[in-house]
Amino acid sequence: MRRILILGAGRSAPYLIQRLLESAAVNDWQVTVADRDLEYAESRVAGHPNGRAIALDASDEQQMAGWIGTADVVANVLAPVFQGRVARLCVEAGVHMVSVSYLQNETRNLDSWARQRGVLLLAEMGLDPGIDHMMAAEAVRATNKTGGMVRAFRSFGSGVPAPDSLSNPLQYLVTWNPWNVATSGGAGAQYLLDGRIRIVPQNRLFHHTWPVEVEGVGRLEGYPNRDSISYLEHFGLNGVHTMIRGTLRHPGFCETWSKVVNLGLTNDTIRIQNLGDRSPREVVEMFLPIPVPPDRVEAAATLFLELNPTGRQMDNLRFLGLFDDEPTRCAGDTAAAMLSHLLETRLAPLPESRDMVTIVHEMEVEFPETDRAPERQIFTMVEYGEPLRMSAMAKTVGLPAAVAVEMLLTGEIELRGCLLPNHPDICKSILEHLRVEGLEFKERIEPL
Repeated sequence: MRRILILGAGRSAPYLIQRLLESAAVNDWQVTVADRDLEYAESRVAGHPNGRAIALDASDEQQMAGWIGTADVVANVLAPVFQGRVARLCVEAGVHMVSVSYLQNETRNLDSWARQRGVLLLAEMGLDPGIDHMMAAEAVRATNKTGGMVRAFRSFGSGVPAPDSLSNPLQYLVTWNPWNVATSGGAGAQYLLDGRIRIVPQNRLFHHTWPVEVEGVGRLEGYPNRDSISYLEHFGLNGVHTMIRGTLRHPGFCETWSKVVNLGLTNDTIRIQNLGDRSPREVVEMFLPIPVPPDRVEAAATLFLELNPTGRQMDNLRFLGLFDDEPTRCAGDTAAAMLSHLLETRLAPLPESRDMVTIVHEMEVEFPETDRAPERQIFTMVEYGEPLRMSAMAKTVGLPAAVAVEMLLTGEIELRGCLLPNHPDICKSILEHLRVEGLEFKERIEPL
Protein backbone atom coordinates (compact mmCIF):
# COMPACT_ATOMS: atom_id res chain seq x y z
CA MET A 1 0.00 0.00 0.00
CA ARG A 2 1.33 3.44 -0.96
CA ARG A 3 1.30 6.02 1.83
CA ILE A 4 0.83 9.80 1.65
CA LEU A 5 1.64 12.15 4.53
CA ILE A 6 0.02 15.59 4.39
CA LEU A 7 1.74 18.09 6.67
CA GLY A 8 -0.69 20.86 7.65
CA ALA A 9 -4.48 20.99 7.67
CA GLY A 10 -4.97 24.76 7.51
CA ARG A 11 -6.89 27.02 5.12
CA SER A 12 -4.94 25.94 2.02
CA ALA A 13 -5.23 22.21 2.69
CA PRO A 14 -8.91 21.12 2.50
CA TYR A 15 -9.09 20.52 -1.24
CA LEU A 16 -5.73 18.74 -1.27
CA ILE A 17 -6.88 16.44 1.54
CA GLN A 18 -10.27 15.78 -0.02
CA ARG A 19 -8.79 15.05 -3.43
CA LEU A 20 -6.11 12.67 -2.13
CA LEU A 21 -8.61 10.82 0.05
CA GLU A 22 -10.77 10.26 -3.05
CA SER A 23 -7.72 9.00 -4.98
CA ALA A 24 -6.75 6.78 -2.05
CA ALA A 25 -10.14 5.08 -2.11
CA VAL A 26 -9.69 4.21 -5.80
CA ASN A 27 -6.04 3.15 -5.58
CA ASP A 28 -5.99 1.58 -2.11
CA TRP A 29 -3.61 4.20 -0.73
CA GLN A 30 -3.35 5.47 2.86
CA VAL A 31 -3.51 9.20 3.63
CA THR A 32 -2.26 10.56 6.96
CA VAL A 33 -3.13 14.19 7.79
CA ALA A 34 -0.82 15.76 10.38
CA ASP A 35 -1.48 19.00 12.21
CA ARG A 36 -0.60 20.35 15.63
CA ASP A 37 -4.37 20.57 16.28
CA LEU A 38 -5.61 16.96 16.24
CA GLU A 39 -9.29 17.92 16.19
CA TYR A 40 -8.69 20.12 13.18
CA ALA A 41 -6.93 17.31 11.32
CA GLU A 42 -9.72 14.88 12.27
CA SER A 43 -12.33 17.28 10.90
CA ARG A 44 -10.50 17.29 7.54
CA VAL A 45 -10.31 13.50 7.37
CA ALA A 46 -13.96 13.22 8.46
CA GLY A 47 -13.76 9.50 9.17
CA HIS A 48 -12.67 8.50 5.66
CA PRO A 49 -11.70 4.79 5.64
CA ASN A 50 -8.43 5.50 3.79
CA GLY A 51 -7.46 8.39 6.04
CA ARG A 52 -6.25 9.04 9.54
CA ALA A 53 -5.41 12.15 11.52
CA ILE A 54 -2.45 12.63 13.84
CA ALA A 55 -1.18 15.40 16.09
CA LEU A 56 2.24 16.60 14.96
CA ASP A 57 4.35 19.53 16.15
CA ALA A 58 6.41 20.69 13.16
CA SER A 59 9.10 22.03 15.48
CA ASP A 60 9.70 18.53 16.89
CA GLU A 61 12.24 17.19 14.39
CA GLN A 62 12.40 13.69 15.86
CA GLN A 63 8.63 13.28 15.71
CA MET A 64 8.56 14.71 12.19
CA ALA A 65 11.29 12.36 11.00
CA GLY A 66 9.43 9.36 12.38
CA TRP A 67 6.24 10.10 10.47
CA ILE A 68 8.03 11.09 7.26
CA GLY A 69 9.79 7.73 7.35
CA THR A 70 6.43 5.95 7.09
CA ALA A 71 5.44 7.69 3.82
CA ASP A 72 6.15 7.35 0.10
CA VAL A 73 5.28 11.00 -0.63
CA VAL A 74 4.96 14.03 1.64
CA ALA A 75 2.59 16.85 0.65
CA ASN A 76 3.94 19.84 2.56
CA VAL A 77 1.41 22.60 3.29
CA LEU A 78 3.24 23.96 6.34
CA ALA A 79 4.49 27.53 6.60
CA PRO A 80 7.50 28.24 4.32
CA VAL A 81 9.90 28.34 7.29
CA PHE A 82 9.54 24.55 7.66
CA GLN A 83 10.21 23.65 4.01
CA GLY A 84 13.97 23.16 4.31
CA ARG A 85 13.65 20.92 7.37
CA VAL A 86 10.91 18.81 5.77
CA ALA A 87 12.95 18.48 2.56
CA ARG A 88 16.07 17.36 4.44
CA LEU A 89 14.14 14.76 6.43
CA CYS A 90 12.51 13.52 3.21
CA VAL A 91 15.88 13.02 1.51
CA GLU A 92 17.24 11.23 4.58
CA ALA A 93 14.24 8.87 4.50
CA GLY A 94 14.19 8.44 0.70
CA VAL A 95 10.72 10.02 0.48
CA HIS A 96 9.45 12.42 -2.20
CA MET A 97 8.20 15.89 -1.22
CA VAL A 98 5.67 18.15 -2.96
CA SER A 99 5.50 21.65 -1.41
CA VAL A 100 3.16 24.54 -2.19
CA SER A 101 5.49 27.31 -0.96
CA TYR A 102 8.37 29.19 -2.63
CA LEU A 103 11.58 27.20 -2.99
CA GLN A 104 13.92 27.92 -0.07
CA ASN A 105 17.71 27.97 -0.49
CA GLU A 106 18.02 25.23 2.13
CA THR A 107 15.90 22.99 -0.09
CA ARG A 108 17.69 24.01 -3.29
CA ASN A 109 21.01 22.97 -1.76
CA LEU A 110 19.73 19.40 -1.37
CA ASP A 111 19.50 18.83 -5.14
CA SER A 112 22.58 16.64 -5.58
CA TRP A 113 21.84 14.55 -2.49
CA ALA A 114 18.21 14.12 -3.57
CA ARG A 115 19.31 12.81 -6.96
CA GLN A 116 21.64 10.32 -5.30
CA ARG A 117 18.82 9.13 -3.06
CA GLY A 118 16.30 8.91 -5.92
CA VAL A 119 14.08 11.57 -4.37
CA LEU A 120 12.07 14.36 -6.01
CA LEU A 121 11.75 17.64 -4.10
CA LEU A 122 9.10 19.58 -6.03
CA ALA A 123 8.46 23.08 -4.67
CA GLU A 124 6.13 25.92 -5.72
CA MET A 125 3.35 23.49 -6.66
CA GLY A 126 0.36 25.58 -5.59
CA LEU A 127 -1.41 28.62 -7.05
CA ASP A 128 1.08 31.44 -6.56
CA PRO A 129 3.67 30.07 -6.79
CA GLY A 130 2.54 27.22 -8.99
CA ILE A 131 -0.22 27.57 -11.58
CA ASP A 132 0.87 31.11 -12.41
CA HIS A 133 4.45 29.99 -13.13
CA MET A 134 3.34 27.00 -15.19
CA MET A 135 0.99 29.15 -17.27
CA ALA A 136 3.79 31.64 -17.90
CA ALA A 137 6.41 29.04 -18.79
CA GLU A 138 4.11 27.26 -21.24
CA ALA A 139 3.01 30.53 -22.86
CA VAL A 140 6.62 31.64 -23.38
CA ARG A 141 7.66 28.25 -24.79
CA ALA A 142 4.69 28.17 -27.17
CA THR A 143 5.49 31.69 -28.39
CA ASN A 144 9.16 30.87 -28.96
CA LYS A 145 8.20 27.83 -31.04
CA THR A 146 6.33 30.10 -33.47
CA GLY A 147 9.36 32.37 -33.86
CA GLY A 148 8.02 34.98 -31.47
CA MET A 149 10.18 37.05 -29.12
CA VAL A 150 8.62 38.26 -25.88
CA ARG A 151 9.53 41.93 -25.37
CA ALA A 152 7.31 42.71 -22.37
CA PHE A 153 5.80 40.43 -19.74
CA ARG A 154 3.26 41.48 -17.12
CA SER A 155 1.71 38.98 -14.74
CA PHE A 156 -0.90 39.61 -12.04
CA GLY A 157 -2.66 37.23 -9.67
CA SER A 158 -5.01 37.40 -6.72
CA GLY A 159 -7.33 35.74 -4.28
CA VAL A 160 -10.12 38.22 -3.53
CA PRO A 161 -13.88 38.21 -2.92
CA ALA A 162 -16.02 37.56 -5.98
CA PRO A 163 -17.74 40.74 -7.21
CA ASP A 164 -21.04 39.48 -5.72
CA SER A 165 -19.43 38.97 -2.28
CA LEU A 166 -18.01 42.38 -1.39
CA SER A 167 -19.29 42.22 2.17
CA ASN A 168 -16.96 44.63 4.00
CA PRO A 169 -15.50 48.11 3.40
CA LEU A 170 -12.04 46.80 2.46
CA GLN A 171 -13.56 44.51 -0.20
CA TYR A 172 -11.32 41.67 0.92
CA LEU A 173 -11.82 38.23 2.49
CA VAL A 174 -9.21 36.18 4.34
CA THR A 175 -9.31 32.78 2.63
CA TRP A 176 -5.67 31.87 3.30
CA ASN A 177 -3.18 32.37 6.12
CA PRO A 178 -3.86 35.89 7.48
CA TRP A 179 -0.20 36.18 8.50
CA ASN A 180 0.75 36.25 4.81
CA VAL A 181 -1.68 39.12 4.26
CA ALA A 182 -0.52 41.01 7.35
CA THR A 183 3.14 40.88 6.32
CA SER A 184 2.73 41.16 2.54
CA GLY A 185 5.04 43.60 0.84
CA GLY A 186 7.41 43.74 3.79
CA ALA A 187 10.50 43.64 1.58
CA GLY A 188 9.23 46.10 -1.02
CA ALA A 189 9.57 45.17 -4.69
CA GLN A 190 11.57 45.67 -7.85
CA TYR A 191 10.70 45.26 -11.52
CA LEU A 192 11.90 46.14 -15.01
CA LEU A 193 10.14 48.87 -16.99
CA ASP A 194 11.27 49.97 -20.47
CA GLY A 195 14.73 48.59 -19.81
CA ARG A 196 15.19 50.29 -16.44
CA ILE A 197 15.11 48.77 -12.96
CA ARG A 198 12.48 50.28 -10.68
CA ILE A 199 12.71 49.72 -6.91
CA VAL A 200 9.71 50.32 -4.64
CA PRO A 201 10.38 50.39 -0.87
CA GLN A 202 7.79 49.01 1.51
CA ASN A 203 6.47 52.41 2.59
CA ARG A 204 5.57 53.25 -1.04
CA LEU A 205 4.52 49.82 -2.26
CA PHE A 206 0.75 50.25 -1.85
CA HIS A 207 0.84 53.70 -3.45
CA HIS A 208 2.43 52.12 -6.52
CA THR A 209 -0.54 50.62 -8.37
CA TRP A 210 -1.82 50.02 -11.91
CA PRO A 211 -5.34 49.40 -13.22
CA VAL A 212 -5.68 45.86 -14.58
CA GLU A 213 -8.63 44.71 -16.68
CA VAL A 214 -9.61 41.08 -16.05
CA GLU A 215 -11.77 39.46 -18.69
CA GLY A 216 -15.20 38.62 -17.28
CA VAL A 217 -14.49 40.47 -14.01
CA GLY A 218 -13.68 44.11 -14.76
CA ARG A 219 -11.07 46.47 -13.40
CA LEU A 220 -8.90 45.54 -10.43
CA GLU A 221 -5.80 47.29 -9.08
CA GLY A 222 -2.35 45.72 -9.12
CA TYR A 223 0.80 46.43 -7.16
CA PRO A 224 4.31 44.97 -7.70
CA ASN A 225 5.12 41.67 -5.99
CA ARG A 226 8.61 40.97 -4.63
CA ASP A 227 11.48 40.69 -7.13
CA SER A 228 10.11 40.47 -10.66
CA ILE A 229 13.56 40.61 -12.25
CA SER A 230 14.63 37.30 -10.72
CA TYR A 231 11.98 35.59 -12.87
CA LEU A 232 13.56 36.53 -16.21
CA GLU A 233 15.66 33.36 -16.27
CA HIS A 234 12.96 31.35 -14.51
CA PHE A 235 10.52 31.96 -17.38
CA GLY A 236 13.14 31.89 -20.14
CA LEU A 237 12.70 35.57 -20.95
CA ASN A 238 15.74 36.99 -22.71
CA GLY A 239 15.67 40.42 -24.32
CA VAL A 240 12.54 41.77 -22.61
CA HIS A 241 12.39 45.46 -21.78
CA THR A 242 9.57 45.12 -19.23
CA MET A 243 9.06 42.45 -16.57
CA ILE A 244 6.39 42.96 -13.90
CA ARG A 245 4.83 40.44 -11.51
CA GLY A 246 2.08 41.85 -9.34
CA THR A 247 -0.80 41.18 -6.97
CA LEU A 248 -4.41 42.19 -7.60
CA ARG A 249 -6.94 43.68 -5.21
CA HIS A 250 -10.32 45.34 -5.62
CA PRO A 251 -9.94 49.11 -6.18
CA GLY A 252 -9.45 51.03 -2.93
CA PHE A 253 -7.81 48.29 -0.87
CA CYS A 254 -4.25 49.47 -1.50
CA GLU A 255 -5.10 53.03 -0.54
CA THR A 256 -6.21 51.87 2.91
CA TRP A 257 -3.48 49.26 3.34
CA SER A 258 -0.81 51.87 2.65
CA LYS A 259 -1.95 53.63 5.84
CA VAL A 260 -1.68 50.40 7.83
CA VAL A 261 1.90 50.08 6.55
CA ASN A 262 2.65 53.73 7.36
CA LEU A 263 1.53 53.13 10.94
CA GLY A 264 4.07 50.33 11.15
CA LEU A 265 1.56 47.61 12.01
CA THR A 266 3.02 45.10 9.54
CA ASN A 267 6.20 44.91 11.66
CA ASP A 268 7.01 41.31 12.63
CA THR A 269 10.35 41.82 14.41
CA ILE A 270 9.77 44.22 17.35
CA ARG A 271 8.47 42.26 20.35
CA ILE A 272 5.62 43.80 22.35
CA GLN A 273 5.31 42.58 25.93
CA ASN A 274 1.95 41.12 26.98
CA LEU A 275 0.45 41.81 23.57
CA GLY A 276 -2.60 39.63 24.18
CA ASP A 277 -3.58 41.78 27.18
CA ARG A 278 -3.25 45.03 25.25
CA SER A 279 -5.89 46.68 23.07
CA PRO A 280 -5.33 47.57 19.39
CA ARG A 281 -5.69 51.24 20.38
CA GLU A 282 -2.81 50.85 22.84
CA VAL A 283 -0.61 49.19 20.23
CA VAL A 284 -1.38 51.85 17.61
CA GLU A 285 -0.41 54.54 20.14
CA MET A 286 3.02 52.89 20.53
CA PHE A 287 3.71 53.52 16.84
CA LEU A 288 2.73 57.20 16.82
CA PRO A 289 5.65 59.67 16.84
CA ILE A 290 4.66 61.26 20.19
CA PRO A 291 2.76 59.82 23.19
CA VAL A 292 -0.93 60.73 23.42
CA PRO A 293 -3.71 59.92 25.93
CA PRO A 294 -5.94 56.92 25.07
CA ASP A 295 -8.86 59.15 24.07
CA ARG A 296 -6.65 61.01 21.56
CA VAL A 297 -5.16 58.03 19.71
CA GLU A 298 -7.64 58.06 16.85
CA ALA A 299 -7.33 61.82 16.33
CA ALA A 300 -3.53 61.64 16.51
CA ALA A 301 -3.46 58.78 13.98
CA THR A 302 -5.67 60.82 11.66
CA LEU A 303 -3.22 63.74 11.77
CA PHE A 304 -0.16 61.49 11.44
CA LEU A 305 -1.62 59.74 8.37
CA GLU A 306 -2.95 63.03 6.93
CA LEU A 307 -6.44 61.60 6.57
CA ASN A 308 -9.90 63.10 6.64
CA PRO A 309 -11.38 62.03 10.01
CA THR A 310 -14.76 61.40 8.37
CA GLY A 311 -13.34 59.90 5.18
CA ARG A 312 -13.50 56.34 3.83
CA GLN A 313 -9.97 55.35 4.79
CA MET A 314 -10.49 56.22 8.46
CA ASP A 315 -13.76 54.30 8.35
CA ASN A 316 -11.83 51.32 6.99
CA LEU A 317 -9.21 51.54 9.77
CA ARG A 318 -12.00 51.67 12.35
CA PHE A 319 -13.64 48.65 10.72
CA LEU A 320 -10.39 46.72 11.09
CA GLY A 321 -10.62 47.39 14.83
CA LEU A 322 -7.41 49.41 15.11
CA PHE A 323 -8.92 51.77 17.68
CA ASP A 324 -10.80 49.20 19.75
CA ASP A 325 -10.34 49.26 23.54
CA GLU A 326 -10.74 45.56 24.32
CA PRO A 327 -7.64 43.33 24.74
CA THR A 328 -6.63 41.60 21.52
CA ARG A 329 -6.33 38.12 23.14
CA CYS A 330 -4.17 37.24 20.14
CA ALA A 331 -1.26 34.83 19.99
CA GLY A 332 2.20 36.15 19.18
CA ASP A 333 4.03 39.24 20.34
CA THR A 334 4.40 41.58 17.35
CA ALA A 335 2.23 44.20 15.70
CA ALA A 336 1.94 41.88 12.68
CA ALA A 337 0.55 39.16 14.95
CA MET A 338 -2.12 41.55 16.19
CA LEU A 339 -2.91 42.65 12.65
CA SER A 340 -3.16 39.03 11.52
CA HIS A 341 -5.64 38.36 14.33
CA LEU A 342 -7.76 41.39 13.40
CA LEU A 343 -7.79 40.39 9.73
CA GLU A 344 -8.94 36.88 10.57
CA THR A 345 -11.80 38.14 12.75
CA ARG A 346 -12.88 41.24 10.81
CA LEU A 347 -12.44 39.98 7.22
CA ALA A 348 -13.66 36.41 7.64
CA PRO A 349 -15.90 35.14 4.80
CA LEU A 350 -19.63 35.21 5.46
CA PRO A 351 -21.56 31.94 5.00
CA GLU A 352 -23.03 33.09 1.70
CA SER A 353 -19.88 34.68 0.30
CA ARG A 354 -17.52 33.19 -2.26
CA ASP A 355 -13.98 34.03 -3.21
CA MET A 356 -12.35 34.43 -6.61
CA VAL A 357 -8.88 33.55 -7.85
CA THR A 358 -7.51 35.32 -10.91
CA ILE A 359 -4.32 35.05 -12.95
CA VAL A 360 -3.59 37.38 -15.88
CA HIS A 361 -0.47 37.11 -18.03
CA GLU A 362 0.08 39.76 -20.72
CA MET A 363 2.93 39.43 -23.23
CA GLU A 364 4.01 41.83 -25.96
CA VAL A 365 5.46 39.70 -28.74
CA GLU A 366 7.46 40.50 -31.89
CA PHE A 367 8.24 38.13 -34.79
CA PRO A 368 11.58 39.34 -36.17
CA GLU A 369 12.09 36.49 -38.67
CA THR A 370 8.65 36.84 -40.30
CA ASP A 371 6.31 39.53 -41.53
CA ARG A 372 3.82 38.73 -38.77
CA ALA A 373 2.77 41.91 -36.99
CA PRO A 374 3.60 42.44 -33.30
CA GLU A 375 0.81 41.37 -30.96
CA ARG A 376 -0.32 41.34 -27.37
CA GLN A 377 -1.13 37.89 -25.98
CA ILE A 378 -3.36 37.77 -22.89
CA PHE A 379 -3.85 34.61 -20.84
CA THR A 380 -6.52 34.61 -18.13
CA MET A 381 -7.71 32.16 -15.49
CA VAL A 382 -10.65 32.98 -13.20
CA GLU A 383 -11.95 30.47 -10.65
CA TYR A 384 -14.82 31.01 -8.19
CA GLY A 385 -15.31 29.35 -4.83
CA GLU A 386 -18.51 27.72 -3.63
CA PRO A 387 -20.39 29.30 -0.69
CA LEU A 388 -20.45 27.05 2.40
CA ARG A 389 -18.18 24.55 0.63
CA MET A 390 -14.76 24.90 -1.00
CA SER A 391 -12.94 28.19 -1.54
CA ALA A 392 -11.32 28.91 -4.88
CA MET A 393 -8.08 29.56 -3.00
CA ALA A 394 -8.09 26.10 -1.41
CA LYS A 395 -8.90 24.44 -4.74
CA THR A 396 -6.27 26.23 -6.81
CA VAL A 397 -3.57 25.74 -4.15
CA GLY A 398 -4.47 22.11 -3.44
CA LEU A 399 -5.28 20.72 -6.88
CA PRO A 400 -1.82 21.10 -8.50
CA ALA A 401 -0.14 19.61 -5.43
CA ALA A 402 -2.59 16.71 -5.34
CA VAL A 403 -2.08 15.99 -9.04
CA ALA A 404 1.70 16.00 -8.58
CA VAL A 405 1.42 13.53 -5.68
CA GLU A 406 -0.80 11.24 -7.77
CA MET A 407 1.59 11.40 -10.74
CA LEU A 408 4.52 10.49 -8.51
CA LEU A 409 2.72 7.49 -7.04
CA THR A 410 1.57 6.24 -10.45
CA GLY A 411 4.98 6.74 -12.08
CA GLU A 412 3.96 9.54 -14.43
CA ILE A 413 6.71 11.72 -12.94
CA GLU A 414 10.10 10.00 -12.89
CA LEU A 415 12.31 13.07 -12.45
CA ARG A 416 14.49 13.36 -9.36
CA GLY A 417 16.34 16.13 -7.56
CA CYS A 418 15.12 19.58 -6.55
CA LEU A 419 12.84 20.97 -9.27
CA LEU A 420 10.23 23.62 -9.95
CA PRO A 421 7.01 23.07 -11.91
CA ASN A 422 8.19 25.18 -14.84
CA HIS A 423 10.23 22.12 -15.93
CA PRO A 424 8.77 21.17 -19.36
CA ASP A 425 8.31 17.51 -18.40
CA ILE A 426 6.18 18.54 -15.41
CA CYS A 427 4.50 21.76 -16.50
CA LYS A 428 2.65 20.57 -19.59
CA SER A 429 1.28 17.42 -17.95
CA ILE A 430 0.11 19.21 -14.81
CA LEU A 431 -1.64 21.97 -16.78
CA GLU A 432 -3.42 19.37 -18.92
CA HIS A 433 -4.64 17.64 -15.76
CA LEU A 434 -5.89 20.98 -14.43
CA ARG A 435 -7.82 21.62 -17.65
CA VAL A 436 -9.46 18.22 -17.36
CA GLU A 437 -10.39 19.13 -13.78
CA GLY A 438 -12.22 22.23 -15.02
CA LEU A 439 -9.74 25.07 -14.58
CA GLU A 440 -10.23 27.25 -17.64
CA PHE A 441 -7.34 29.13 -19.24
CA LYS A 442 -8.51 31.69 -21.81
CA GLU A 443 -6.24 33.13 -24.48
CA ARG A 444 -6.81 36.37 -26.41
CA ILE A 445 -4.61 38.03 -29.01
CA GLU A 446 -4.72 41.75 -29.83
CA PRO A 447 -2.67 43.85 -32.28
CA LEU A 448 -0.08 46.13 -30.71
